[in-house]
Amino acid sequence: MFKLVAVHSFRGGTGKSNITANLATLVAMTGRRVGIVDTDLQSPGIHIPFGLDQSTIGHTLNSYLWGECLIEEAVYDLTPEPVKQRHGAICLAPGSFKTEEITRIVSEGYDITQLSDGLNSLADRLNLDYVFIDTHPGVNSETLLAMALSDMLLMILRPDGQDFEGTAVTVEIAQQLGIPRLMLVVNKVLSALGTDNVRSLVEKTYSIPVAGVLPMSEDMMLLGSRELFCLRYPKHPLTQELVAIARQVLAS
Repeated sequence: MFKLVAVHSFRGGTGKSNITANLATLVAMTGRRVGIVDTDLQSPGIHIPFGLDQSTIGHTLNSYLWGECLIEEAVYDLTPEPVKQRHGAICLAPGSFKTEEITRIVSEGYDITQLSDGLNSLADRLNLDYVFIDTHPGVNSETLLAMALSDMLLMILRPDGQDFEGTAVTVEIAQQLGIPRLMLVVNKVLSALGTDNVRSLVEKTYSIPVAGVLPMSEDMMLLGSRELFCLRYPKHPLTQELVAIARQVLAS
């Protein structure tokens, strides 16, 4: 039985996709077979740190959701060499980067039951241990479905007043949905704020465990999503904090 991990944020710009890509990679580094599904179809991008050139591929998740292909036809093996050496695997169902298809998603949407069926089929046919969903920020019907289906929801937020208020709304919804495990990840934390202080404040605010507090990193910003940070900088303090979060995912 596979585990479904949804990664969500109330607002954009939290680093959600980068965190999802790196966590999925770190879980795969333990020898697991991991799938990633980019349901942020209005602004897809998780394919970029994996180096997937969309001009070289055929179907995307959009194709599957519109009934144009099977789910496995919209999935690509993107396993990096270090993951292969650990006997793990990573595959990705990317969202389309084509302007006309993004516009179509915004205007027409898609059948959300198709997404539910696809997640189960994907895990079954590719024998996956974990499936990570990179959700669209905010709250809509597609996001609610992804949250409701998940075994674990990781909420990403920054130490920012708007993020704090929006996250409170999403946490309340998640609790009403009865998600088995809910954890928070605070990203882009300045050293002046203090990791322990931020963790204490966030846990007190939401009464929910904080899986990790990720420091603001110039190295991450300079990398610009062109690579997987955890593989480029395996001993970096940011990577070590991501490793600690991945361990909590594996322990669920």
